[in-house]
Amino acid sequence: MERPSLEFNLPDTHEEGKLYVVDSLNNLNKLNICPAESQHSLDEEETTGGTGESMAGSNTRNQCLFFITFILTLIISLALVSFVIFLIFQTRNEVDQISSRLQSEKKNIEELKKLNNIILKHLNQSRIKE
Repeated sequence: MERPSLEFNLPDTHEEGKLYVVDSLNNLNKLNICPAESQHSLDEEETTGGTGESMAGSNTRNQCLFFITFILTLIISLALVSFVIFLIFQTRNEVDQISSRLQSEKKNIEELKKLNNIILKHLNQSRIKE
């Protein structure tokens, strides 16, 4: 594929007009040479004048994004830790309630055993008398 020639016969115009024509030719040359993805970076370079202003802005933007992400991560971590502590206290309360129920049931079972022994003794004594 041959590229069309970019050479033009420029008529004598004022300096400002010459600069405009040369700038237009440079833009046309960039469009023919550069792929569409890299054109965006070339445009950014032209708007900043190639002084690195866009990199400074991008760096500041990245730092701000990192800071916001860091703060959000801390908040979410704090919420998760608080939830885990809440679950630990709830579980401890449930275990205490179950433990107290088991102790009271144990006491009831011991009382029932005593009553059963008393009843058995009474029945044994009544059989002996008969």
